[in-house]
Amino acid sequence: MKLSRKILKFANPLTYRRGWRRAQRSIFRIPLQPMLAKIDETRAREIQQRYANSAAGYAKYANIEPWLQLNRERVQDLKLHRSEPKRILDLGCGGGFFLFIAKNLGHSVQGLDIEHIALFTELLELFDIPRVVWRITAFEPLPSLGQKFDWITAFSTNFYLYHPSKERWGTAEWDFFLADLRQHLAPGGKIFFGLNPLYSGDYYTPELRDLFIRRGAHVERERILFENGVRF
Repeated sequence: MKLSRKILKFANPLTYRRGWRRAQRSIFRIPLQPMLAKIDETRAREIQQRYANSAAGYAKYANIEPWLQLNRERVQDLKLHRSEPKRILDLGCGGGFFLFIAKNLGHSVQGLDIEHIALFTELLELFDIPRVVWRITAFEPLPSLGQKFDWITAFSTNFYLYHPSKERWGTAEWDFFLADLRQHLAPGGKIFFGLNPLYSGDYYTPELRDLFIRRGAHVERERILFENGVRF
């Protein structure tokens, strides 16, 4: 890479923000070993052995430590290791890696996901993470969850896809969803989405990006952060 391109890349605000987050992860560390020590080693090993030769794509999640390392970064980026206890709802919680770390940091956690992958159920039981079984559907509100949350998160989920066509939600679906999520937020609550890319490599259409911004989000590539709730 030419020097001029390197300088331009460094000067890019996105590069700076991502570099600053990496630096903060190094400064404010979260040791994983004390958390790993709380996991039933025998049960964890049984799960790993059972899925070791599976060709299913989700079998990779049986190898627990790399996914805890990834989710440690997510917890750090939201500064949950530097905050007072929060009530956290994670949509599409999968095996509960993110919530397991948050719980060990003193937060109250709740997962929400469908129940179609036995491995995820086993991991949630291993981590002792509560889950509401629910399929998020366009234009349908979430169920009553019995409390309001300080954080609502979703990382690399697919709830905003129509099945089996894989067509993505448009602005109308997202607008309904955001309005519904607002009902589940405590005063001062925040929402964070880490989106999957489109086949084109983008993460949303220009229209959807504009909607997120109108509703009060800070948009940074795949990262959608509503730091002050949802504005309507």
